[in-house]
Amino acid sequence: MNNTSPIKVEALVNAPVEKVWTFWTDPKHIIKWTFASIDWHAPYAENDLRVEGKFKTKMAAKDGSVSFDFEGIYKLVEAHKRIAYGLGDGRQVEISFEEVDGKTLVVEVFDPEDQNPLDMQQIGWQAILDNFKKYAEEN
Repeated sequence: MNNTSPIKVEALVNAPVEKVWTFWTDPKHIIKWTFASIDWHAPYAENDLRVEGKFKTKMAAKDGSVSFDFEGIYKLVEAHKRIAYGLGDGRQVEISFEEVDGKTLVVEVFDPEDQNPLDMQQIGWQAILDNFKKYAEEN
């Protein structure tokens, strides 16, 4: 765990907060958007959306060369407003959902990890959030 400041990514999704919340939290939707590039996918997701509930999403290269589980435990669940969770390595993540004129501002703030440069982490998380925005607006 490092002492670097948290990283923030955000997107304004052209959809009401109720839809955004559902697409963000329902495993049947999670598997459709949780990847940063078209050569990756999310073949599996589970989500127990409650305080102390666990979530897990398998993220994998489509060519089968590499995969990993992104998982954590919820610390806060405020429907249509906020989610906070801890990852297995102790990092913390908070996501807020704010309705703005019929659209939803999604803001993610997360503790960086030590293995990859900060800009790479921000670019990766932003790419996943941008993929979410595209999926939520097109479906």
